[in-house]
Amino acid sequence: MAATIMIVEDEPAIQELISYNLRNTGYVVLCASSAEQAREMVNDVLPDLVLLDWMLPNMSGLEFAQKLRQGARTKAIPIIMLTARVDESDKVAGLEMGADDYITKPFSPRELVARIKAVLRRRLPEVSDEVVEVGGLKLDPTTHRVTVSDQESAAKSTEIVLGPTEFRLLHFLMTHTERVHTRSQLLDRVWGDHVFVEDRTVDVHIRRLRRALEDVGKDELVQTVRGAGYRFSTRCEVGAE
Repeated sequence: MAATIMIVEDEPAIQELISYNLRNTGYVVLCASSAEQAREMVNDVLPDLVLLDWMLPNMSGLEFAQKLRQGARTKAIPIIMLTARVDESDKVAGLEMGADDYITKPFSPRELVARIKAVLRRRLPEVSDEVVEVGGLKLDPTTHRVTVSDQESAAKSTEIVLGPTEFRLLHFLMTHTERVHTRSQLLDRVWGDHVFVEDRTVDVHIRRLRRALEDVGKDELVQTVRGAGYRFSTRCEVGAE
């Protein structure tokens, strides 16, 4: 699933340059020319990462970053500051305000894309296009394939057919191993925080995922933790089923 990047930049030429390069990389791009416009857009669509210019009209990028960090719904969004300010004190101020990275202008599109990928890989591995291998399963986001290796022959593998929701669910769980996730957390991270479905929807898709994994003997990797939620683990522990 392609990551959604919000660009908050008031210079049209720079906004267009960034937008063009990010779309060519495969990202979904949202553009705002002010912090106020960005706030309205965030109310409708929660981006996976925000590229935020420091010098914006009315409200500075630093102030907007602070408001994002103060919001319960937006506090975890990765932020990369874009600015012409090169003083160390400015960089420190941006990072202390909650920015995950700080890029000074002028910058190359290749460097920007590389920094975005690095932040997403660190903060939101489930939206990365990197191949994930855990517990004998191999998931490739680019080809949308999940395979399990043959224990007797490394050259052989069996493909597991999954629906789009089960694929996203497995991708999220495989990139957050050993952590217990509630139904609400899974709904927010896999379905999106603006999709209004019942918590029990998660149970339905977990069952479908397990049935698909059962055919290759990997269903025990997706565990139910009673009274808490679900986790992906290669260890069998008391309290999990």
